[in-house]
Amino acid sequence: MFGRKIKLFNLLGFQVSIDLSWLIIAVLVAWSLAAGFFPYLYHGLSAETYWVMGVIGALGLFLSVIFHEFCHSLVARHLGLPMKGITLFIFGGVAEMGDEPPSAKVEFLMAIAGPISSIFIGAIFYLIYVGGMSGGWPLPVNGVIRYLAYINLLLAAFNLLPAFPLDGGRVLRSILWGTWNDLRRATRVSATIGSTFGIFLIVLGIFQFIGGNFIGGMWWFLIGLFLRGAAQTSYQQLLVRNALEGEPVRRFMNPNPVTVPRAITVAQLVEDYIYKYHFKMFPVMDNGGLVGCITTQQVKEVPRENWSRETIGELVSQSSPENTISPETDAIKALALMNQTGNSRFLVVEGTQLVGVLTLKDLMNFFSLKVELEK
Repeated sequence: MFGRKIKLFNLLGFQVSIDLSWLIIAVLVAWSLAAGFFPYLYHGLSAETYWVMGVIGALGLFLSVIFHEFCHSLVARHLGLPMKGITLFIFGGVAEMGDEPPSAKVEFLMAIAGPISSIFIGAIFYLIYVGGMSGGWPLPVNGVIRYLAYINLLLAAFNLLPAFPLDGGRVLRSILWGTWNDLRRATRVSATIGSTFGIFLIVLGIFQFIGGNFIGGMWWFLIGLFLRGAAQTSYQQLLVRNALEGEPVRRFMNPNPVTVPRAITVAQLVEDYIYKYHFKMFPVMDNGGLVGCITTQQVKEVPRENWSRETIGELVSQSSPENTISPETDAIKALALMNQTGNSRFLVVEGTQLVGVLTLKDLMNFFSLKVELEK
């Protein structure tokens, strides 16, 4: 789901990170508030004041989303579901689960915690706003507090819509899951609703845009586009998990990988192996023992004029958890490691012995066949 993440801080054992995509949204939120929302509600303020209100409003939204996802994470951890952390990304945030909820009840309680938290914090901001109005606080201050009350209640209402993967969609999935005792069917139905709702928002955004509401139309269109894609991706991820879970790496690996000797030059590697077999990573051997691996990325870093002089042994990456895996590792864990490290090929080792090579293509080929045969 994520691209490059930046760690911000730790909160009660949860790592809070921000995806670079959220920075784009933060700028758009601040601009929307400063150029549209606040000038529409409060006339006669300076441009600088509107921008200060917009930036503070965007920061308040940032903290509100963290609070929302933090409540998801606390409930999940209390129910025994491992949580990796919280990441803010385009159009919101996500509490990163280490696994799917083990039961419909766990998913229901974890999903409903988010909207309840947003209603709670929205009510708090509204009470502060009422107090500020009575106390004669400055208009810009009360304006931002009013916005934060409004946006948290809107966040709760929007998330309660039964459109997966919104919280309301997860609540719906948990109810269907508990009723049918079939997670795959429940996910397919709730994801279809989520995808349909995404299309509705896209169409709404287009009509808003045509009607002259550029900012509102842009937001509805983008949110609809994201929601439709997220719903489809969530169902596909479940299919992958169902197909691969419990399958050991030994079933997918190539037990007879092409290996290269440590003593050959980079030029020999390119001509005799890379151009011949079209792989991006090769195990490196020395006297029958595994040394590590060599990748095309490492080759690219060597100046072309040095290819005939430099040997593979000078470039080889030593065997490590970043590039090796056990043949008994669950395929889902292997897929997660590929996602975390960015490596699509792993050395499969038993002790210190090379027993095969695992590739993302191997996993996906098996997944494709299993879904086709068992759909």
